[in-house]
Amino acid sequence: MQGAEVQSTGRDEPVLPLRAAAERNERAAEVAAADPARRPELLARLAADVRASVVRTIGAARFGHVGGDLSVTDILTTLFFGVLRVRPAEPTWPDRDRLVLSKGHCAVSLYSVLALAGFFPREALETFVRPLSPLNGHPNRRKVPGVEANTGALGHGLPFGVGCAVAARLAGSQRRVFVVLGDGELQEGSNWEAAMTAGHRRLGNLTAVVDRNGLQQGARTEATNRLEPLADKWRAFGWEAVEVDGHDHQALLEVFTRPPGERPRCVVARTVKGRGVSFMEDRVEYHHKVPTPEQVRQALAELGR
Repeated sequence: MQGAEVQSTGRDEPVLPLRAAAERNERAAEVAAADPARRPELLARLAADVRASVVRTIGAARFGHVGGDLSVTDILTTLFFGVLRVRPAEPTWPDRDRLVLSKGHCAVSLYSVLALAGFFPREALETFVRPLSPLNGHPNRRKVPGVEANTGALGHGLPFGVGCAVAARLAGSQRRVFVVLGDGELQEGSNWEAAMTAGHRRLGNLTAVVDRNGLQQGARTEATNRLEPLADKWRAFGWEAVEVDGHDHQALLEVFTRPPGERPRCVVARTVKGRGVSFMEDRVEYHHKVPTPEQVRQALAELGR
């Protein structure tokens, strides 16, 4: 496997010390060099590749959270290939931008984006959740380059991101911090404590992105614990709040590349759970339901991959 040394465990499972597969994020460089009018098209193509990777990886592993992975794909693709200053060959570069995937159960989308960006070989995705694989069901910063925080216990990512934003300010760094949250996750009170702190400190270098697909495990968010009016809630905590179509790459690019202001920014990204696969879209069971082999083939055909 190119870019990684495979060691036998004696149990027919590999140990993969993940290392960069590329010196730089070539696809991000391609997007940056393109005419601005073409950038959304390039990002859409990359997002289709990521969605296909998600479906294949979860289908092969028989484990995952495919619906949420597909809803957040356009957000992560836009960030990694159109916005973030990161270096795959130097994942701990001190002045890098930080991306925290607080909804850590959707790790496969993040892993697929990181592999496509060159943080590790794409073949490593085949080891997802195998014994001793670094690609666990939730991301681990000690095992996977490009992962900034161990997440999965919902409600922890935003507090961590607030700390990163404060650290950047103290260091005099221009690095930015993006935290991607699930909407059901906002029922965790720790998020609102962190939001209050960020608003009080006027952390303009911090952006929270809510993957607002309207569904959580077992039900719709509004039936479980009503969140709306969501944008107004963030404004009440001292944040700038913007609502966008979370599958519109142009809209996402515009809001993510907007210069930081004097307040933290929340982007409420309206998305569809299972986006891109007809039989998964807006279906609550695909929070954690795994597609059958036949459904994987159907999904890939719909994705054109």
